[in-house]
Amino acid sequence: MKSRIALVQQHAVADKADNIRRGLAAMERAARDGATVVVFAELAFEPFYPQQPAGPDPRRLAESIPGPLTDQFARKARELGVVTVLNLYERDGSRAYDCSPVIDADGTLLGRTRMIHITDYPCFHEQGYYSPGDTGAPVYRTKAGAIGVAICYDRHYPEYMRALALGGAELVVVPQAGALDEWPEGLYEAEMRVAAFQNGYFVALCNRVGQEACLTFGGESFVCAPDGAVVARAARLEDAVLVADIDIGAVRASHARRLFMQHRRPELYAQWFRAS
Repeated sequence: MKSRIALVQQHAVADKADNIRRGLAAMERAARDGATVVVFAELAFEPFYPQQPAGPDPRRLAESIPGPLTDQFARKARELGVVTVLNLYERDGSRAYDCSPVIDADGTLLGRTRMIHITDYPCFHEQGYYSPGDTGAPVYRTKAGAIGVAICYDRHYPEYMRALALGGAELVVVPQAGALDEWPEGLYEAEMRVAAFQNGYFVALCNRVGQEACLTFGGESFVCAPDGAVVARAARLEDAVLVADIDIGAVRASHARRLFMQHRRPELYAQWFRAS
């Protein structure tokens, strides 16, 4: 099965309605270009709140799922017939999460992935905003294939990336807020290229872009194949809709699915990784 994926790399302003308007317009443009999957960056429709330490009640900035934002994008997904992966600041009772809802091509909200690993350092004061996710590592059976989500910081954890493979993911999307030149040269892509190769799936990283209060987000979204090769890359520091064709058949033919996954020794791993 072949799919065309579109990564919407757009800057965010203080006016959330404007961010949403531009996001919906980008979906329409992607669909006209033949996209079957549309992915947005981390907190794509709002400022990156964790740049500043959290105030007394950061949950007032969050919204429910389903809610106004997911309802708008579900309608557009149904209208265009595209699978859509969002990311937003979610409020659920007394807790809030960095969350990616996944919407199928008929507008059905299939579920939500919440970021599990929560970091905290200057300009990324995330522990004041987010509770650790409690949704595990789900894989969604969509019209465009089996899709998993690794939200930003979760991409650094091989255990999480492997769990998505074990769940049958053919495509892993990574909504990210990555600062300009945050990592040593080459590592930004290399980490995901290795994950794609070791696990035998496509990885599509959609990065935030633009200068904000504390950070400049670099863009440079990219897609890599199960052999680790980068097949598409967006511009640095510019809004873009990056479109790439992917052939899910490459998942079954990958080294990981033919060899690595077949030769695992899970009966050994539990004691190796037992918490001290």
